[in-house]
Amino acid sequence: MKIINAILIILVLLLQYRLWFGKNSIGDYLTLEQRVIHQSEQNQKLQQRNKLVYADIDDLKNGLEAIEENARNELGMIKDGEVFFRVIPKEN
Repeated sequence: MKIINAILIILVLLLQYRLWFGKNSIGDYLTLEQRVIHQSEQNQKLQQRNKLVYADIDDLKNGLEAIEENARNELGMIKDGEVFFRVIPKEN
């Protein structure tokens, strides 16, 4: 009976060792869980950015106001008859 108890105790200890320190252990699980959370947050941010880009694309396809705004801001274009003033702050 003592031999069976000793074998069972050794078996339980070996299984506990694998559970806590072996491959695919609890530590590995917790690390992967943190990585999944971090990746999910990054994916969410990228999805929001993609929604904004798609909205900009739709505006450029459908509306002249978005094209005009883009031309004014990025290319510095002005309409005929408009006067453009650039105010430069005085340096001290």
